[in-house]
Amino acid sequence: MKINDVNNVYFLGVGGIGMSALARYFLAQGCKVSGYDKTKTTLTEQLEKEGVEIHYDENVDIIPTVFKSNTENTLVIYTPAIPKNNKEFIFFQEQGVKLYKRSEVLGLITESYFTIAVAGTHGKTTTSSMVAHVLTVCGVDCIAFLGGISLNFNSNLVLNNKAKIVVVEADEFDRSFLTLSPNIALVTSVDADHLDIYGDHKEMCKTYQAFVNKINEKGILITKPELKKELSFKTTKTYSINQKADYYADSISVDDGKYNVGINNQQKVALGLPGIHNVENAIGAFAVASELGIDHSKIKEALNSYRGVKRRFEYHINEPNLVYIDDYAHHPEELKFAIQSAKELYPTKRITAVFQPHLYTRTRDFIDEFAASLSMLDELILLAIYPARELPIEGINSQLLLDKVTCNKKRLVEKTELIDNLLNSEIEVLLTLGAGDIDVFVSQIKEKLSPSQPSQREGVINTN
Repeated sequence: MKINDVNNVYFLGVGGIGMSALARYFLAQGCKVSGYDKTKTTLTEQLEKEGVEIHYDENVDIIPTVFKSNTENTLVIYTPAIPKNNKEFIFFQEQGVKLYKRSEVLGLITESYFTIAVAGTHGKTTTSSMVAHVLTVCGVDCIAFLGGISLNFNSNLVLNNKAKIVVVEADEFDRSFLTLSPNIALVTSVDADHLDIYGDHKEMCKTYQAFVNKINEKGILITKPELKKELSFKTTKTYSINQKADYYADSISVDDGKYNVGINNQQKVALGLPGIHNVENAIGAFAVASELGIDHSKIKEALNSYRGVKRRFEYHINEPNLVYIDDYAHHPEELKFAIQSAKELYPTKRITAVFQPHLYTRTRDFIDEFAASLSMLDELILLAIYPARELPIEGINSQLLLDKVTCNKKRLVEKTELIDNLLNSEIEVLLTLGAGDIDVFVSQIKEKLSPSQPSQREGVINTN
C-alpha cells in the first residue's frame, strides 16, 4: 500500500485515541474518512464536527458505498480491540480487502520522516507530547501522533507541511511498536504490563529489545541508567532524577506549586506539572531536544510553557475547599504516581479516589500491586472491572480487589449510583482514575460537585 495513492480511509474503531489521530491525519490529506465505533464519545463527536462520518451500529449496510465499491484506493484500518467476529471486519475480509492494523499504517507514514519514537510502560504520552511541544516552540518543524490530547495543541495530532521530523508514541501493546524504525528512541520504563500478550515480564523485555534493535544504525537510544541492563544499543544516552546520567537533575525544589529543576548544572526549568515522575519525563524530553542540537536555553523556555495532556492529572475543580482531578492511570505504578502526587500537593487534606479497573487480565496479574497503591488513599470508591476487549475471568472481580485494599474507608459502587454516592461523601480532594469509560462521568461530576452548586453537595466538607 502506497499512502500517497489513498483516497478513501475507513476505520474500524475510529474513536480510539491512536485511531482518531490517524483519522485526522488522512482528513488533512484530503481523503474521505469514515468509520465505525461502538460508543459515541466526546472524541467521536469532535471527529464528526471535523468531517469524519461515523456510525455506531455494527452494520455492513450503512458503510458508505464508496468504501465498498472503490477498494483499489481505499485503506481499511482496524484497532486490535475490534473483535474478529465484528460484522464489518468480516465483510471486508470476505471482499478480499487487506485490512491494516493502526500500527502498520503508522509505520508506513513514518518511513519518510526522521522518526522520534517514545516508548515505555508509563510516561510515554506525556514525554512524547513534551517533545512535540519543545520542537514546535523551538522552531523545529515536526508532525506528531500522540496517545492523548495535548493541552498545548488541543489535539492528539500535530501537523506541519514543512516537517521532516515525526514524533510518535510507540505502543508496546500487541507489539505494535515493532512497525517503527526510529532514528531516536526514548524508553521511559519497562515495567511488567500486557501479560495477556507477552506471558511474562522477561518476554516483554525481549520485545522491547527487538524495538531497540530497529533503531537506525546511526541513531540513538535514550533511556534510564537502570534500564541499560535490559536494553542494549551501541549509542545510548541516559537520563535520571536521582543518579548520575548524561542528563540529570542536580537540584529539585518546589515553589508556588511548580518544580524548579536544575539540569546538568546549567539549566533551571520551572515545570508546572505535579508529580516527581513528570520531572523525569521533562528531563527525557530535554535529552531528545539536546541530541537534536537545540539550544538549551530554548529547550528550557519551551518546557516552562508545557501544559500537559488531557486526563493526565487534569484539574477540573481547583478551589480552596474542593479539588477534583481526573487521571488515566490504570497500572499500579501509575496509580501510585497519581496518588503520591495528590498527597504531596495536599498533605493536610483527605484524598478520595474513584477507580475503575481496566481488563480482567491486568487485575488478575497485578491484584496485590493494585491493592498496595490504592491502600495509600484515605477513601476508595471502586467500580466494576471495565472489560474492553476481554471476556470475564471466573473469580476475578472488583470485590476481590476491594478485599485486599487496607484503607479505612472503601466500598464497591455501581456506575449508576456513582454520582449520588459522591454527593453524599465527605470530599476534599477527589481523583477519578482509570482507562475504561470512567471519563464519561467527568463533566457530570464537575457540574454536580462544583462549588457553584452548594445545594447538591451536602456531604462535601466546607471549612469556611
